[in-house]
Amino acid sequence: VDRNFDEAAKWYRKAAEQGYAVAQYNLGVMHAKGEGVKQNPAEAEKWYLKAAEQGNVNAQCALGNIYRTGDGVDRDDIKAAHWYEKAANQGDVNAQCNLGYMYCNGYGVDKDLTKAKMWYQRAAEQGNATAQHNLGVMYEKGEGVKRNLAEAEKWYRKAANQGNASAQCALGYMYYNGDGVDKDFAKAKTWYQRAAEQGNAVAQYNLGVMYDKGEGVKRNLVEAVKWYRKAAKQGNARAQFCIGLMYERGRGFQPNYEEAAVWYRKAISNGYEQAKEHLKIVEK
Repeated sequence: VDRNFDEAAKWYRKAAEQGYAVAQYNLGVMHAKGEGVKQNPAEAEKWYLKAAEQGNVNAQCALGNIYRTGDGVDRDDIKAAHWYEKAANQGDVNAQCNLGYMYCNGYGVDKDLTKAKMWYQRAAEQGNATAQHNLGVMYEKGEGVKRNLAEAEKWYRKAANQGNASAQCALGYMYYNGDGVDKDFAKAKTWYQRAAEQGNAVAQYNLGVMYDKGEGVKRNLVEAVKWYRKAAKQGNARAQFCIGLMYERGRGFQPNYEEAAVWYRKAISNGYEQAKEHLKIVEK
């Protein structure tokens, strides 16, 4: 048949009103998106609840999401955690990851790093890249687990190989500093580059540093400035400071104190206190 949202909504409603959980969930989705019906977050919530109370895992996860974000409903972390836990206990990988995050940060539940680790682990073992990255963070920092850089590297790599930019950046950092792995600027550059090309501001800044210093790459101030600018546009204070420094010292640019001051002010507004002393110099 031809796709027809109006007809789909009509038949989902007939089934939903007879108590079919899948239809209730699908009708909720249509109300949430405004497909075949007028967009109505309250109706979406109503139908998600009916389905969720019958054990529909997709509806439970959807409720968790809307309560967590306040998407068309009052934000309520306690309700979000409740429904994530229902879905997580049924094996929903996204709910497990989200519940881990809630326990890690104390949103809607008492902060509990042991439970956070447990839920991240379950999601990570199902291949969830975000959970793999977050589990790597816990092992790197020793939060909820004994610090173990080999485990951190293992989980970062799994996430990085799935394209998770935060994990790619973290792996780059480990190779750059020799944390838990042999120091290797070439590998650091490879992982920073992958993350930077996905828009990760920290990786963009770190890649700029490598080009600036000629670490793992031939020194190239044009490339350094390119990556600093990309990070700076996202509000990365260190990158903003570095651009200011290059203008101040005439590295990659003609010396330009006015431009340096512009970038130092941006860095200061983003919390980089070291820029204050340099701002005094260029404003003399």
